[in-house]
Amino acid sequence: MTDPFYHPAENRYQQGMKYRRAGRSGIFLPEISLGLWHNFGDVDTLAGSKQKLHHAFDCGITHFDLANNYGPSNGSAEETFGQIMKSSFAPYRDELFISTKAGHDMWPGPYGTWGSRKSLMASIDQSLRRMNLEYVDIFYSHRYDPETPLEETMQALVDIVRQGKALYVGLSKYPYEAACRAYQYLREHDVPCLAYQGRYNLFNIEPEREHILELAHENGAGFIAFSPLAQGLLTNRYLNGIPEDSRIARGGFLKASALTPEVLARIQALNNIALRRGQTLAEMSLAWLLKDKLVTSVIVGASSVEQLDDNLKALQNTSFSEAELKEINEVLSK
Repeated sequence: MTDPFYHPAENRYQQGMKYRRAGRSGIFLPEISLGLWHNFGDVDTLAGSKQKLHHAFDCGITHFDLANNYGPSNGSAEETFGQIMKSSFAPYRDELFISTKAGHDMWPGPYGTWGSRKSLMASIDQSLRRMNLEYVDIFYSHRYDPETPLEETMQALVDIVRQGKALYVGLSKYPYEAACRAYQYLREHDVPCLAYQGRYNLFNIEPEREHILELAHENGAGFIAFSPLAQGLLTNRYLNGIPEDSRIARGGFLKASALTPEVLARIQALNNIALRRGQTLAEMSLAWLLKDKLVTSVIVGASSVEQLDDNLKALQNTSFSEAELKEINEVLSK
């Protein structure tokens, strides 16, 4: 049932959000997108998730990024989004750009993971049901499957578009050579890759070193950065130790072993540069990504409306002087 009390801000496209073209396509994505990897699962309150999604849309964020296994538990982020889609966002579907993915562990047995045609076809149908959608705007192969023929995975993506279940397709975390072959296959089958999604932040510049950024550009695909804050390391959260409510303290992907004395020293030095710029470390880290025009959008998470607002402040200053970039590079090389 649609919520009769939900009305997005009428000035949502005048809130300072900027939009960038995704490769050689007709799609423009917000410079900052909202990811539902954490904080939107069945361990979180529906009211809190609804507040954050509503606020994001009010601020001009039109791109919401999901995957079939986001939660926790698996599938619950899509279910949460589906409830909000049905109750709030349905009248505004054509303003939204919704992505999901498949390729990581989702259900037991040999067909609930990786990139077989059977897995991808089942995954897209399940995702559409959970999200109360007739189609997603982009469906990603979430990771390269070294055992399944690449042609099988790519043909499944092509067929998903031709069946009307996705408007575009994308790649996530594919190594260079596999990405080259995937781009070619999709292009030759008239379903060119819209976007490549990769981990990219001040502590992880592999997309630069491995020429993934340039490869996406050469193939007409946009580049979307995820984990821009290195799961919270590139914020002020850990400047004075490990907070009890932090990701490290709660356990999970980010481990205490990641916060070595050398890493902490880099965080403190980068924070000093950010303060001189009049930004928080998180704002500067996002701005550092957005300074590069090869980056189409940066996906942030949000545990609160306030955190989302803090991240959006990065849009106010995404330019860097040569001296600032040199100092940042010196910090990172130590």
